[in-house]
Amino acid sequence: MKTIRLITAALALATSAGAFAQQKSAADGIAEYRKMLEDGNPAELFEAKGENLWKTPRGPKKVSLQACDLGLGPGVVKGAWVQLPRYFADTGRVQDLESRLLTCMEKLQGFNAAEIAKTGFDRGEQSTVTALAAWISSESRGMKMALPQQHAEERRFYELGKRAFFFRGGPMDFSCASCHGEDGKRIRMQDLPDLTKNPGDGIGFAAWPAYRVSSGELWTMQRRLNDCYRQQRFPFPGFASDVTVALGVYMGVNAKGAQSIAPAIKR
Repeated sequence: MKTIRLITAALALATSAGAFAQQKSAADGIAEYRKMLEDGNPAELFEAKGENLWKTPRGPKKVSLQACDLGLGPGVVKGAWVQLPRYFADTGRVQDLESRLLTCMEKLQGFNAAEIAKTGFDRGEQSTVTALAAWISSESRGMKMALPQQHAEERRFYELGKRAFFFRGGPMDFSCASCHGEDGKRIRMQDLPDLTKNPGDGIGFAAWPAYRVSSGELWTMQRRLNDCYRQQRFPFPGFASDVTVALGVYMGVNAKGAQSIAPAIKR
């Protein structure tokens, strides 16, 4: 009987080790797949389009976006992405990249920000916002996430984002934390980072915007959050709404010091 127990224990250990090896190889395989695609990341096409849109006079006022203040002064792009969302005195609001671009497109170029916000992703001027986000984020690639928390509104939005992150609801009783609240979780073959703490370089908030190979589209953080709400079976949040901006503040502040690789490439 003792021999049988030893054999059973050995088989159980071997099975467990095999399962761990399979899990590790799946994660490694995805990492290798992304690495192979990095040199030809289609996001580069969006970056080129975004740079051109930034510099081209457009809209009813026929003005470029080169005077747009993304937080570091009019026209300063490099380093801006890794410090967003942040508080802007001219609007009296905490804004992420997408909502700030809407402000600039309205004030400088004469577009209707509310109409753009209502437009579906990848349609009309929404596609402009996507391309601009790709280029602007690429200008901060390799820099460290450093969202400011000096202003009271920035700190308030962090706490609001934290509450939203852990809020459970909907028919599935899900929250953001259901998938991203602890280590070791996966969906299909995809490792899910813990976004309640610093997940590391190029992971989570430091990887978006990103090109989605599975859909052939570039997704901004606003679109990524929109899809998370869909998976939670919640109603879609309004584009650039306070709750989505607050979630960005929460994840971005938690990612302090992590290196940005945006626009990244995803499955």
